[in-house]
Amino acid sequence: MASEPERHPSPEVLSEDEQQDGLSLTVQYHGQPITLTLPTDATISDLSILVAEDLQIPATNQKFLISPKPGLLRPPFKDPTLRLDSLPQKAKITLLGSTTQEVADVDSAITALRQKQQARRAALNAGRKVQVNRHRDWKTVTEEATYTFAALRPLPHLHQPEKSLRFLERLRDDPGIKAAMRKHKFAVGLLTEMDPAEHTTHESRTLGLNRNRGEVIELRLRTDAYDGYRDYKVIRKTLCHELAHNVIGPHNAEFHALWNQIEKEVEKNDWSRGGKSLGQEEFYNPGDDYVEDDDHCDAGGWEGGSYVLGGSTSSSRPAAEPLSRREAMARAAEERAKKQKSAQKAAEHDNNPPTNE
Repeated sequence: MASEPERHPSPEVLSEDEQQDGLSLTVQYHGQPITLTLPTDATISDLSILVAEDLQIPATNQKFLISPKPGLLRPPFKDPTLRLDSLPQKAKITLLGSTTQEVADVDSAITALRQKQQARRAALNAGRKVQVNRHRDWKTVTEEATYTFAALRPLPHLHQPEKSLRFLERLRDDPGIKAAMRKHKFAVGLLTEMDPAEHTTHESRTLGLNRNRGEVIELRLRTDAYDGYRDYKVIRKTLCHELAHNVIGPHNAEFHALWNQIEKEVEKNDWSRGGKSLGQEEFYNPGDDYVEDDDHCDAGGWEGGSYVLGGSTSSSRPAAEPLSRREAMARAAEERAKKQKSAQKAAEHDNNPPTNE
């Protein structure tokens, strides 16, 4: 996944010279140039092994974004014999990933956070008399433990991963989501967040992905500019969309009917919506809307271990080149300016309504 240059590794190939003694790649690592040398006939698999050994980024954490083609690749590669010298002369390769130590640090932080939460709960319950709940629906309890998200994982290289974890926990514990998953018997292996820059193109923004019918679901939690989180109900709508892909892959009429059914079930069973003021919620963002022209949930349920950016399902159409972090932030600023201008016009219209003479 992409990382912030000042804090985490995001090596990017700056030059690629084929020399007599091998292929030399100069990369940026923690702001310092590092040269990696490989044989002239080195493949993408050789590069992955070298990155794991020299940069301590294991293959499971690696993604290689090759622009303009072939796009996003990750181990195990579909074509492990792809030679680096066969890429276009001006090809740009970006390595996205986190080191083993960085992942361990995030796991430790999450563990510490959970221990603090357990300690708070224990303090609140201290001195209370424990009573057996004779009216507990144990069938529901069992089903909720079965039809749920087996694991939650924020992106460790982005700012405040513990806040993303709370967002994912809220989605998992949402009464409407829990009811819908019980009814349709949905069991998801991993619920994780999506890096906005990695899934933003000049044409659209991908809001979610479902791999292998529920093996992994990714959701776009953060804003394009990384300065906050998207509106909770917009994300929940996307989650309903991705849950429908557990059953149906393509966006056909049957899929849309199921998606609409799941959304209605979630709304109907969300008994908590009347208990809080939206303005006091941590993830409330009143300026965040689902824009049909710019946003799309995904390109349909996908299978396999890789995904080509741009969401194109046609082999004749090249994948759209992803936006850089600067371009994504500029686009987000333009969108905010458009919304503010539209709001100002609406306010002026309300203050000065037209009169009929």
